[in-house]
Amino acid sequence: MKTFSRLLLSFCLGFALTAAAGAQVTLPKILSSHMVVQRDLPVHVWGLATPNQEVSVTFRGETRTTTAGELGRWSVYLKPGAAGGPFVMTVRGTVTGNQPQTITLEDVLVGDVWVASGQSNMGFEMHEAATAAADLPRAGIPDLRLLNVKQTATLAPQDDLIVVGDGWAASSPQTAEHFSAVAWYFAREIEQRKHVPVGIIDSSWGGTPVEAWTRMTALGENASLTPLFAEWGQMIDDEPDNILREKNHQRQIAVAKSQGKPAPGFGWTPQLESWGPGMLWNGMIAPLTPFAIRGAIWYQGESNASLDRAPLYSRIFSTMIEDWRRQWGEGDFPFLFVQIANYNAGPGDGWPELREQQLKTLAVSNTGMAVTIDIGNPDNIHPTDKLDVGLRLARWARVLTYGEKIEESGPLFREAVPEGPAIRAYFDHAEGLMAKGGPVTGVEVAGADGKFAPATATIEGETIVASSPDVAKPVAVRYGWAASPQCNVFNGDGLPASPFTSAQ
Repeated sequence: MKTFSRLLLSFCLGFALTAAAGAQVTLPKILSSHMVVQRDLPVHVWGLATPNQEVSVTFRGETRTTTAGELGRWSVYLKPGAAGGPFVMTVRGTVTGNQPQTITLEDVLVGDVWVASGQSNMGFEMHEAATAAADLPRAGIPDLRLLNVKQTATLAPQDDLIVVGDGWAASSPQTAEHFSAVAWYFAREIEQRKHVPVGIIDSSWGGTPVEAWTRMTALGENASLTPLFAEWGQMIDDEPDNILREKNHQRQIAVAKSQGKPAPGFGWTPQLESWGPGMLWNGMIAPLTPFAIRGAIWYQGESNASLDRAPLYSRIFSTMIEDWRRQWGEGDFPFLFVQIANYNAGPGDGWPELREQQLKTLAVSNTGMAVTIDIGNPDNIHPTDKLDVGLRLARWARVLTYGEKIEESGPLFREAVPEGPAIRAYFDHAEGLMAKGGPVTGVEVAGADGKFAPATATIEGETIVASSPDVAKPVAVRYGWAASPQCNVFNGDGLPASPFTSAQ
């Protein structure tokens, strides 16, 4: 309960500071020098001022004037424009005593803005990536701009962000070093191929579940998600014991250190404030929604991959995607996500079930999924190959957003049809279907009893035919159904097939 007291105090202090700042014109931190604003959409500029104060904004030769409301909020929209820059944006108002006030934002670019969110594999920093030594020295890209959002959990939606550093910055070896590697590689690919400025916003927090990033009201409107709130309530009830347990662990570690012994290992315990339904939406996403974007990329799922949590994932995730789109009010913007990689999670975890839930989420319009089953690390939940992850996400953007005629995905299961002693699986995105390194691996079949057995599988055109001497009449087939499976099916573009099951 101490955690909730801290959160409530933080919220109250933040509100008091905002109210105190109302005597002058202020901008949210997402509006700063070096930012990128979204091309081809109205440019939204907003902030706080003294109630009834007049505020004007000038950008690209256009000036709009408005008056702050009774709570001090003000907002203007300027005309859309094509990619370009740099430009200067000027905000003018008056402070107490009718003294003029001017805020000048320098080096503003117009291009495409993407939001990157999720947990630790999205937050994984560039300097830790396998390709960092080659790419960080070349990270000076003037038209690629970075914004890093500070981890913030709150009980209510916030008007403003807490940012890392001074806000928006041009990509350089220094600014990219501690930025999301997946987000940076994705943004670099878009900037280099489309030749427009790109702004990328990293708003991620390791070890967090999807429901923490979803607006509380959206979760509450779906009766099937009631178990989330029961689990959250249990976490709150357990918090006093967890605090004492953590103190005990620290004591044991200190004793071991004083005796020159290795520190004992303990299981990971979630941070209560970062697991509350809606709390990361409130602190880290809600303040972004007035800012126009091109789309979002997402890498998360590991924290929802237990056997009891995984079956709900597609429902929660779909709810989150659809609600983010409603809150931004830009229609069905592209939402591109990463299917979790191969990792020896251990017994009792539902990693294959979670991947299947992610696959089902492709039913949501204008979504894309980057499969990473071939580039994980079985012994490390944080694989260091973030270049390929970023490039695979960018493939989806190049197709869905930019209209390129390329293959965006590896083979995706469509349907399975029994054929006597065998079963045939059909795929989309399967041109050039092949098995790398030998026969197809990782395929199993099941009969009417639902018991799966290893199968022999062969590729015929863009299908896979599987059979097993232990299953006389297979009615279901699955592939890669393990936490860290041996998968070797790819299409002709070298993109891996997603694990799947045809069993309902």
